Amino acid sequence: MIEFFFDCSSPWTYLAFHNIQPLAREVGAEIIWRPILVGGIFNTVNPSVYAQRETPVPLKARYMKKDLSDWSRSAGLAIKMPPTVFPVNSVKAMRGCVWLGQETVPFATAVFEAYWGEDKDISQDAVLAEICRKVGVDEQKFFAGISGQEVKDQLKANTEEVVTRGGFGSPTIFVGKTDMYFGNDRLPLIREALLRGKASAA
Repeated sequence: MIEFFFDCSSPWTYLAFHNIQPLAREVGAEIIWRPILVGGIFNTVNPSVYAQRETPVPLKARYMKKDLSDWSRSAGLAIKMPPTVFPVNSVKAMRGCVWLGQETVPFATAVFEAYWGEDKDISQDAVLAEICRKVGVDEQKFFAGISGQEVKDQLKANTEEVVTRGGFGSPTIFVGKTDMYFGNDRLPLIREALLRGKASAA
């Protein structure tokens, strides 16, 4: 089993979200989607992210731009830093992922595409309504659902849980409850861990 803690406001999460699905199919693993608010994690255990944004290292920033471009090309995704809204308030989108549960993949994919490919502000109701229509989700039920206290509480609980389990950003991925990995570039290690688990269970 794979637990995938994610926030659609991260481009590296977009890559991992996209890439982990064929990996899971290949090895016959189930993915449990766990929406979070990465800002809540940063505020709690990783505030250095904000300092890096305020005073970036130019050489590192230039390389990170190239690195993202290379990974995007490798995955066949169109990812670019949004020129108008960054960082974005993803709380409503992530509540939507909670509300949709294990059926969230089409919606979350469309959220990633809208923000990282089309520079659309996913904090806006009009954009989320457009995404709902695109993926066949009833927008009235969607907005009613994400306003419910149970959904709000679950998103908060997911965020607190990943911190408690050692996470410090998005995506945070667990194999077998305790084996934690962070980031898109750890997927080869995740594949090896899943294969080891299958071999030991055989």
